[in-house]
Amino acid sequence: MKNIYNRQIFLDTETTGINKTGIYYEGHRIIEIGAVEFINRLPTGNNFHKYLNPNRTVSYESFKIHGISNSFLINKPTFREIAQEFINYIRGTELIIHNASFDIDFINYELNNLQLDIKKIQKICHVTDSLAIARKIFPGKRNSLDALCSRYNIDHDERKLHSAILDATILSKVFLIMTSGQISLSFVKDKDHKKSYIKIFNRVKNKIPLKIIIANKEEILSHEKNLDLIKSKKGLCLWRDNPHPFIKNDK
Repeated sequence: MKNIYNRQIFLDTETTGINKTGIYYEGHRIIEIGAVEFINRLPTGNNFHKYLNPNRTVSYESFKIHGISNSFLINKPTFREIAQEFINYIRGTELIIHNASFDIDFINYELNNLQLDIKKIQKICHVTDSLAIARKIFPGKRNSLDALCSRYNIDHDERKLHSAILDATILSKVFLIMTSGQISLSFVKDKDHKKSYIKIFNRVKNKIPLKIIIANKEEILSHEKNLDLIKSKKGLCLWRDNPHPFIKNDK
């Protein structure tokens, strides 16, 4: 299905803990929200990051995971104080979350504690679970954020502890690679010269000359890294194995 949402928000939360009862969010609260905005699959820098005072203690088990202490949160705003700003930020977007049910249930629990018209975040945005997508691509394998980073060669060494804003940033990198795929170009084989050529080549005449932007060294290295990843995972990289005959390869 074609994605109709050009504005995507990658989101993660940290909490005071998880109950061992059936309703794991009951009694526990959100202490950090991290969200990273992309428009047309490009980062904008317009991110949302808040630490929250939960008005209760952080469990020791959760503290070991994210390292956010009670003393650090004591002067932070409550969810009530930032709720409207958060709702305005995510309204009308595609909200992409790894293991979405966890975060969505916590957010909805927080909303239900307030006197607002919105009781479920699903009413104002579309929720996509990146974990469900990963499980379809890699059935039977570990699909945690760390496992996906290792699989896609994404640097996550700084992730010593869980952090909502850091995890949302890492998720954006994982998701873009996981959903990018590789476009199959239509090639025909020249039997005499054993070269591949594009079947249809149309030259478009532009009234206004297009600006040529040359890739810098960092962008070229990033491009080569992605080609290495495609080659290692697929065994074939069209860009390298079937170079365009009209483009000089100076490598």
